[in-house]
This record gives sequence, structure tokens and C-alpha cells, in this order.
Amino acid sequence: MDSDLAESIFALKEAFNRRGLPAQFGRADPGLVQRLKEKLRIPRRLRDYLLEADPLDVETRTPSERLRLIPATSLEREQRGFALTDNGELRDGVSPQGWRPSWIIVGHSAFVGDPYFLDVSSPDAEGDCPVYTAMSGTDTWKPRLCASGFALFLRILALGMEVAEGFADDDLDVDDEQVFRDTLGPRIRQYDPAALKAGHWT
Repeated sequence: MDSDLAESIFALKEAFNRRGLPAQFGRADPGLVQRLKEKLRIPRRLRDYLLEADPLDVETRTPSERLRLIPATSLEREQRGFALTDNGELRDGVSPQGWRPSWIIVGHSAFVGDPYFLDVSSPDAEGDCPVYTAMSGTDTWKPRLCASGFALFLRILALGMEVAEGFADDDLDVDDEQVFRDTLGPRIRQYDPAALKAGHWT
């Protein structure tokens, strides 16, 4: 596992520890990860993450979002009706609603159910891919950049958890959420200016 991914995983785990929030990580079965690679074409950084820090029960908490990460054992099932057909086969083209077979879901909003997904069509030299989200319940899927790579996605989740330390977990109002977003923005800029510009987090 490369240092950027290792640092992002460490930062996310530490953010849970500092907040005193429960999070259960494990190590995915290598055979399962290999099967996911063959069927879903998941890139190296996602494979390394699952092997090192499989999110068995992990949900981030911030004033603007609660994001539940998908463990390796559920990853293939979560793609049904999206990158996979209802029969579990990889799509051979774009769905009528615009979902592409290269879009692999790795998490969901616990607030509204929107998916967070990698576009695995063109991994970079590090074996990483950008992460997007899209609003569910619409006629067509319109992706919006969340992070320029999966390691950066984990880092942004950790940053959000860190910034959220000063906010109550419950009874938040609109002002709290806006203050949180305004505080988070400069932190994201340090790591991923493109993600900040896309506007999802702020």
C-alpha cells in the first residue's frame, strides 16, 4: 500500500478515535478482493484499502452529511441495478438513466441515500480513480466530483470529521451547517482544489 493511501486511512481512523465515535474496520479476504477486481475492475487503491481497512461498520458524521462506507462483502451486491444488471452481470453500456458500467459505488449518504462512486474507466499511475456523487430520485444521473482520487476522498472524509469536532451531533440548525461548510472549504483546498471547486462539500 502506498504512503498517500496509508496516511488517508490513518487520518480517518484517528478522526473517529478523537470524536469517540464507533467505527469497525477489518481486512477483506484476498480471494474476495481478487474476484471484485475481475468482475468490477476495481482499481489498485480501492483493493489495497479493502485489504487493509475494510469498512465493516463505518459511518462518518458531520453537520452536512453522514456517509456510510460499503464493506467488501456487500460491494458486489450494491452494484446491482447500477453498474450491474439485476441479474448481476456487468452492463454492456450506459443505463437508460445514464449510469455507466465503470461507476462503482463505495458509499451512500445516510441522510438521503445518494451514492458515492468511483469512475474506474481510467485509473491513474497510482491505480486511483476520481470519486463522484449524484442525486438519487431524478430522471438522469448527473455526477458531481467529490475527490480527485479515492485516497483524497478518504482524506476529505477525515477532514470533515475533524472540523465537525466543534459541533453537536444532534440538534443542528442551518447556521451550524453553513459555518461547518465554510470552515471545511479551506481545509479541502490544501489537498484537493478541484474537489473544492466542484462545490459538493461546501
